[in-house]
Amino acid sequence: MSDAVPARMNNGPNDTSGSAPVGRGRRILRMLALMGPAFIVGAWQFGPGNLTSAVQAGSRFGYSLIWVIAVSTALMLIYADMSIRIALVSKGSVVQTIKEHLGRRVGCLAGFGVFAITLMFSVGNAVGSGLGLSLVFGGSPMWWTLACTAVVVGILFARRLYTLIEKLVLVIVAIMAVSFVATAIVTRPDWGAAAVGSVVPIVPSGVGLLIVALVGTNFSVNAAFYAGYASRERGLRREQYRETTIADTIPGIVAPGIMTALVIMAAAAVLPGVGGEEGATLKQFSTVLTPIAGEAGRTIFSLGFTGAAISAMIANATAGGTLLSDGLGFGNRLASWRVRAGILGVLGFGALITVLARGQSPVQLIIAAQALTVIVAPVLAVLLVVLANRPGLMGDLRNKWWQNALAAIGLVAIAAVCYQLAVTSFS
Repeated sequence: MSDAVPARMNNGPNDTSGSAPVGRGRRILRMLALMGPAFIVGAWQFGPGNLTSAVQAGSRFGYSLIWVIAVSTALMLIYADMSIRIALVSKGSVVQTIKEHLGRRVGCLAGFGVFAITLMFSVGNAVGSGLGLSLVFGGSPMWWTLACTAVVVGILFARRLYTLIEKLVLVIVAIMAVSFVATAIVTRPDWGAAAVGSVVPIVPSGVGLLIVALVGTNFSVNAAFYAGYASRERGLRREQYRETTIADTIPGIVAPGIMTALVIMAAAAVLPGVGGEEGATLKQFSTVLTPIAGEAGRTIFSLGFTGAAISAMIANATAGGTLLSDGLGFGNRLASWRVRAGILGVLGFGALITVLARGQSPVQLIIAAQALTVIVAPVLAVLLVVLANRPGLMGDLRNKWWQNALAAIGLVAIAAVCYQLAVTSFS
């Protein structure tokens, strides 16, 4: 008997007797370590354009457009997952895989397409960063935009680039999540009306470019396209797919959708029917926390808005520079000077348009820029679907029938918003 006990206790490192809590702890830490790439994509979605569009949606149309966010988030998850699966099974990047399977010209088109979309996003991000700080400290949003752009350039050219970006974005997303959950609770929205608005599709008259902007930011195919790059930069492997989906892809994509819905609900509760002076609604919305936080409430919201802009600037510029370089055949590593030149190009474009458009309504400029991002989206969406259905490439990670069904709905949705953009532009 006395010999049996130590024999059982010395089974080596594979012995798991009595170590269940330790095993669970290790699994949790391993799952947390996988978080990052999808949150980069989510930060790209949840920028000032998304916030501004959400405030406009809630203040002008109440809870009726929450369903757009719910559908867009579900479709975004499908396309981000496709991009990640393609990256995990490919020898090279997503663009390199497109060149290999669909031709060099198609791959170049994809790279240029994402770069073009990031230029449009850069305008909203740049304007939003300056607008948020001007609400706190006063002064011209344009000068604050230039200052924020300089800060982002410093961050992006730091050593250990991807690790720094990932950690910074995770912190900003966490702070924003807490802030907007608190905002939704404080404003006491009509939760019943919000539930109806999330499941009953209604397109109010006069919605115009707003619904295009909401879809363009929440179902951002270009951001989904970049999800594969973020996964490769992180070094994720094929055998980590399921754990990555649970720990990173789902929460990283769903979190911005939830926060956007909360912003719509808060705006619907605080600013019902506001729409005459659309440029003033964001300033009015910044006072939503003043009943419980005083003047600090306005500051908290405005800084959160700026944080969303800066995190989106980082993710957007990184994606634009990476895809442009890759499309031209110059590689896709963030340490490459060609990638960094593309990053500077995206940031510079946003700052330039902000300077040239000074004096115009910043809110309307942000919404117009976000709406234009849907133009190239159909091409990118088709490319992801085609690759995700190639059996020789994907193997057991090939699209299932239900994934193709949802992807088809996504293509219809993109075509619909492109049509809406054309109708609104020429009416």
